[in-house]
Amino acid sequence: MTDELIKPADLELADALSAVVRTLEPEPDVEQTVAHIVQAVAATVPGTEDAGISLLQSGSLKSVAPSSERVSRLDQLQHKLGEGPCVDAVFTDIVYRTSDIAADERWPKFGYAAAELGINSMLAVRLFTGKTLLGALNLYSTQRRAFDDSAEHVAGLFAAHAAVALAGSRAQAQLRNALESRDVISMAKGILMERHQVTDDQAFDLLVRASQNTNRKLHEVARWLVTGTNNAINENS
Repeated sequence: MTDELIKPADLELADALSAVVRTLEPEPDVEQTVAHIVQAVAATVPGTEDAGISLLQSGSLKSVAPSSERVSRLDQLQHKLGEGPCVDAVFTDIVYRTSDIAADERWPKFGYAAAELGINSMLAVRLFTGKTLLGALNLYSTQRRAFDDSAEHVAGLFAAHAAVALAGSRAQAQLRNALESRDVISMAKGILMERHQVTDDQAFDLLVRASQNTNRKLHEVARWLVTGTNNAINENS
């Protein structure tokens, strides 16, 4: 594309989007990363009054860092009903837009509830990378026809960058949890080795058997043992 074909408005939008994207550094705290994304998108996508993100976790959707209590209620309502732009953006197609949700026949139950809460327009965009389906970005407005083609385009570009930041944040959080679990298991093994005079392998086997017998994850059993031991030491000190 030559410079003559690039419109000033496009350049301005590109600069604005680039500036926003630079703020989306992935952090180990997933909720904090989501909160930054929600704040940035509300200030970037034309027509947006409220925003939220629904994350896909173990097959279920969870509303994270909504910009208002109304968004929290609307996100959760979509999850509960199993219908709405958010749900369809995650499981059916990449983008859903509605200019008058109360009259939109695609989501009759949710549309009525959204209108009751004062929402008339909504734009939902899937959050995904080449490897991971993360959830959906949900944009809300009290105005009818609040989101046009331009808003949809900007939201799509924003969602692509946000998904990468979110995937990075989730990966960091998972690594941190894995390291913490490893440390707790090592501490629990040490307690069992000292208490029962067993080897490292025998201590680990005891933890595994306790995990199986109680139907609890290994790191949960280890944390319970470590926490209980520390509490006992503090009470006796």
